Amino acid sequence: MLLIPAIDLKDGKCVRLKQGRMEDDTVFSDDPVAMAGRWVDAGCRRLHLVDLNGAFAGNPVNAEVVHAITEAYPDVPVQVGGGIRDEKIIETYLDAGVKYVIIGTKAVTDPHFISDICAGFPGHIIVGLDAKDGKVATDGWSKVSRHDVIDMAQRFEEDGVESIIYTDISRDGMMQGVNVDATVKLAQAIHIPVIASGGITNMDDVKALVAVEDEGIMGAITGRAIYEGTLDFAAAQAWADEQAD
Repeated sequence: MLLIPAIDLKDGKCVRLKQGRMEDDTVFSDDPVAMAGRWVDAGCRRLHLVDLNGAFAGNPVNAEVVHAITEAYPDVPVQVGGGIRDEKIIETYLDAGVKYVIIGTKAVTDPHFISDICAGFPGHIIVGLDAKDGKVATDGWSKVSRHDVIDMAQRFEEDGVESIIYTDISRDGMMQGVNVDATVKLAQAIHIPVIASGGITNMDDVKALVAVEDEGIMGAITGRAIYEGTLDFAAAQAWADEQAD
């Protein structure tokens, strides 16, 4: 089980939101590059970066910070989401050392875009599906669609995406525990890996996910818990690695 620290970027700073509300943010660091270094030193093997301004603006806003992180830690795979709406942005990020780009809103509003970019950038495309009560939310979670999350994941699997990041938006940033049942249900419905996101609070959540890892859950993104100290990242990753031995 891969634990993936989240670095959410707003106005060049590392923050966390509650349920995606831009006005409900907590600033954890003015230096996201140093924060990335903290997690690299703690043993992370992938970083999850989100351009929050970009997600709302529809185009990258914190790209310079992303590039600074990939430059500082070239050996750590980086996945980036937020405001990625065309092929030029994808190309720019990959050229700058990003390993995976995460498509969210655009995947839902323009599904053909996913098949096109999977063909153009094979092995580099992740789709982020944010759901509430099984339905996909878009536009920074401000809109809940009629699309079923499992139906969409199956379609994107056929298109050739690398993996699916599944977020239960009712739990994200709320420190209420991860929605294991919904994550497993999605993982069982597709053959590509699922990365869990939203609600991871402590070691109990890590243990709950490791217990169902074989269902197809390859990793878990963690944010507020590792910043507020309810989860010791280094200890949690080390424990997860021991279970795989």
